[in-house]
Amino acid sequence: MFKTRLLSGIVLVIVLVATVGTGGNLLFAFLGAISLVGMTELYKIVGVHNKALGVVGYLAALAYYGLLWGKAMEYVTMLSIVFLILLMAVYVFSFPAFRADQVMTVFFGFFYVAVMLSYVYQTRILPDGGVVVWLIFLSSWGCDTCAYCVGVLIGKHKMAPKLSPKKSVEGGIGGIVGAGLLGALFALYMNQWGGASAAPFYYAVICAAGGAISQVGDLAASAIKRNHEIKDYGKLIPGHGGILDRFDSVIFTAPVIFYMAALLAGSL
Repeated sequence: MFKTRLLSGIVLVIVLVATVGTGGNLLFAFLGAISLVGMTELYKIVGVHNKALGVVGYLAALAYYGLLWGKAMEYVTMLSIVFLILLMAVYVFSFPAFRADQVMTVFFGFFYVAVMLSYVYQTRILPDGGVVVWLIFLSSWGCDTCAYCVGVLIGKHKMAPKLSPKKSVEGGIGGIVGAGLLGALFALYMNQWGGASAAPFYYAVICAAGGAISQVGDLAASAIKRNHEIKDYGKLIPGHGGILDRFDSVIFTAPVIFYMAALLAGSL
């Protein structure tokens, strides 16, 4: 299992370097594809992934990415309203084929997966986005690694004992501090070798904030799985699970990094 996990992890890193590093159409298509896969994983646990409700959710995601591609994001609110109306139309005209919780999961899944993940692309197209976008992964996966190491060494107080017994408060704090340190080191590296003009302090603040939020994302994904008594969302990534298993923290971190980077754009 360790070998499988390692090899699939290496492949995933290569894919990310290629897509995120290239940006543009390639990254846009990649995020659109994994958004649909992630939504399918979520919809499957409530049994609507191949039914009318699920189809409406997929169409909404495609329409959202169409607005993003066409730089027409001012219509997202209208899209959300139309999406909800269509969902309720399917719900009432096929009653009692679906339950209210299934409708809410489809609506939630659109924002939770498609909209949140799209912020990786939106960060990539910011000024200096080619550098800033990596903070999303540094703060989420870097925090996870640092939290694990600190938790193993000195973790004593449980963060969420009923949800994730192995996670500790000490590990959580270590993850945030570690993410901030990684952000500062990344800024220094990019300044030295990448010709960037990154401010280490601001990168540290952004990564620390992203690390804190990433832990909420990780626990949120775990809570959903616990509620539905499943171990993994899928099997797409051998040894890691599905898209939602691997990108659960990235989903939460991406919008945070985007807005913080946009607010601090003059200093980055």
